Amino acid sequence: MTRDHRQLRLNLFIYPGGHHEAAWRHPASRPERIMDITYYQEIARRAEAAALDGVFLADGPSLPDNVRYASRFRLEPFTWLSAIAAVTERIGLIATASTTYTEPYNLARLFASLDHLSGGRAGWNIVTTGAPQAARNFGLDAHPVHAERYDRAREFLDVVSALWDSWEDGALVNDPASGVFADTDRIHTIDHTGRHLKVRGPLNTPRTPQGRPVYVQAGSSEDGRSFAARYAEAVFTAHQTLGSAQEFYADIKRRAAVEGRDPDGVLILPGISPFIGSTEAEARALHEEFNELTQPAYSLDLLHRLLGMRLDVADLDRPVPRELIENSGERALGSRFQLILDIIDRERPTVRQLLHRLAGARGHRVVAGTPEHVADQIQEWFENGAADGFNIMPPWLTGGFDLFADHVVPILRRRGLFRTEYTGTTLREHYGLPRPPSRYAREAAAAGVTALP
Repeated sequence: MTRDHRQLRLNLFIYPGGHHEAAWRHPASRPERIMDITYYQEIARRAEAAALDGVFLADGPSLPDNVRYASRFRLEPFTWLSAIAAVTERIGLIATASTTYTEPYNLARLFASLDHLSGGRAGWNIVTTGAPQAARNFGLDAHPVHAERYDRAREFLDVVSALWDSWEDGALVNDPASGVFADTDRIHTIDHTGRHLKVRGPLNTPRTPQGRPVYVQAGSSEDGRSFAARYAEAVFTAHQTLGSAQEFYADIKRRAAVEGRDPDGVLILPGISPFIGSTEAEARALHEEFNELTQPAYSLDLLHRLLGMRLDVADLDRPVPRELIENSGERALGSRFQLILDIIDRERPTVRQLLHRLAGARGHRVVAGTPEHVADQIQEWFENGAADGFNIMPPWLTGGFDLFADHVVPILRRRGLFRTEYTGTTLREHYGLPRPPSRYAREAAAAGVTALP
């Protein structure tokens, strides 16, 4: 596909209640429905009606420390997305799962099942888990360090990929006349023994409609970038400025090429959280309404966890004390740490101003303006080497997304940037990604042998 004919890739990032930390307190929200599956089914159907590429669900294997003040609990995504799959037909279903706190065989089965039951709509948001409190939920005394988590993740991806390829295409015969259900010559053990994992295989599920789920990755550290270049087909990322996004975009594409991959097969999808009003002033006032509902105890605790600084309410209207931030150690390796440090160095905000910046979408870009302004921002990044699309992060639900679907999506369509309807049925087709051949098909092709159907 030439650059002139590129189409935006748009996901709806669903967070219980919305992405602004005070969304659940706003009168436009429906906090009483955040445990109601029909609420999420309705949201997903709304996204499908707008022909978005996918819905994306975050997850983590521990309870966040700040749940006292915000709707930051976790719903297990496979159950959640299976219920959404039952009431939708086209929209992609992207679940977050950790390489640190799951086992590859179980994860391979879960995603294979989701891909089969949805007709090829599954995507895996691959995370290594940054929350240290998760360790003791899994019998560990300490959270593995950053480098160790990524080392396991690389081996994990190799194992899971082999498991999804352990059934060749066509191994499921299902022929009552001959009495052959499966061609066992085309089902293979993987016999993996590595530093972190030991898995025999094969998977007990046939190869899926997409060959395997779409590999999605979130993380912009040095390890995260290298990992994305090797494995990811879509990268979820956070940037505050066009320049930062352009640097990241070019770097990931370059690294993918070094890995021998087609750079166009790695989609870069920053997050954007839009406050939309009929005028700029109305949108800014709406944004401020949400910020006024933030609770300092929550926000200051968030700042402590992200930067290591302990401040109190008396510090809110003072400049952020840059000298108290230690730019070293395990915390400083995280991409979100560096993003926030860049905000502080570039804008010199007060503590309150910084907290309001982070309240909107935890470091992702917040835009307040008219539908045309939001569309302009999306188009600027898309056409200037900063993004292949976006994760839409509504500040609140359902209204925050309704405004985007009703007023921004039509503008993007009129500009020829986004589809008017689906042309495919799988997440890979929505993203413009090929169905990967199995390792056995690749080996046969390399040997000049025609693979069986």
